[in-house]
Formats: sequence, structure tokens, C-alpha cells
Amino acid sequence: MKVQIKYFASIREAVGCGGEEWETGATTLAQLRAELVARGGAYADVLAPRRAMRMALNQVMADEAAVLAEGAEVAFFPPVTGG
Repeated sequence: MKVQIKYFASIREAVGCGGEEWETGATTLAQLRAELVARGGAYADVLAPRRAMRMALNQVMADEAAVLAEGAEVAFFPPVTGG
């Protein structure tokens, strides 16, 4: 399935883009995060399980057990962002 991924703040800076469409076999946010970490490089560093991370699914805060659906919007951002 395809999902829209958005990256914010320091995550966006590290991966070099604000978002992307991603073809995934993941069914949960945890599985999606693991897929992105497996890409290596900056993704592996900033999305690593040891890192504190906030996630939203379709603009609602969610935990890693949240279930994905076709066309979902997923956002990753650090737990504290300035404004």
C-alpha cells in the first residue's frame, strides 16, 4: 500500500526532504518505522528505536501500534519542536 510520509524539524533536516510517498508492506507505525530505518543512512540514525519520536496518523497523535491503511498520512517529528 502507499502512504504519505511527512518529516518535521530535525528529522526533515537529517533526511533532506519534508515528505515522500512510500510503498510499504507495513501494517503498523512500528513496522513502517522499521522499514524506514532499514533504508540506512540518515533514516537509520534519526528514526532509530532508541530515539524518542512523536508520530501522527492522519493528523492525530498515535503510538507505534496504530494500524496503517492505504493512502494514510504519517508524520514523524521529535518530541519537542520550537516555534
